[in-house]
Order: sequence, then structure tokens, then C-alpha cells
Amino acid sequence: MGQRLELQALLKTFTLNVYFQPPANVEMKYPAIVYKRARADTQFAGNKPYRYTKRYQVTLITEDPDDPIHDELASLPMCLHDRFFTANDLNHDVFNLYF
Repeated sequence: MGQRLELQALLKTFTLNVYFQPPANVEMKYPAIVYKRARADTQFAGNKPYRYTKRYQVTLITEDPDDPIHDELASLPMCLHDRFFTANDLNHDVFNLYF
């Protein structure tokens, strides 16, 4: 759990509105970062796992399509931009972040 809290603290350096797996009834403030566990990758050596890395799906939700937070998230190590979409007049950038 400590590792996820480290990620939470890192994401809060971009915006204070950070939500981990928020329920549907949470009213968010924007810009917001929503993140959740996605999967994990395991690398093996000698038929045994030696590296296990969790992947998180991190979504930046903003009213501004050119919000500079996008570039800051994209520059994180082990972070890949996955897709962009709009919904409810808000811009969503989805990243996969190994942390």
C-alpha cells in the first residue's frame, strides 16, 4: 500500500484533485487526475519471477485541451500515453504508468 501512496503524493504535485478509484457519486473538481490499478508485468529469470511492476491507468480530466499537466504526466518515467477522448465537454488523456 505504501507504493500506491507514493504515487498519490507524486500525482498531487501536478494537481491537488487526485482520486483513486472514485465511486460514481464523488463530485470532482477540475483539472483532476483519476487513477486505478490496471495490471502488472512480471519478468522471469531461471523460471522464477525476479521483477514485478504494477501498472496504473492514470486519466487526466481537464476543461482545457492544452493543459500543461498533460506534458508533465507524459514526461514521467515508464509512462505511456494511451488515448484521448472527450466526454461531457471535458478532455480526457489516458496514460499507462508503471510504478
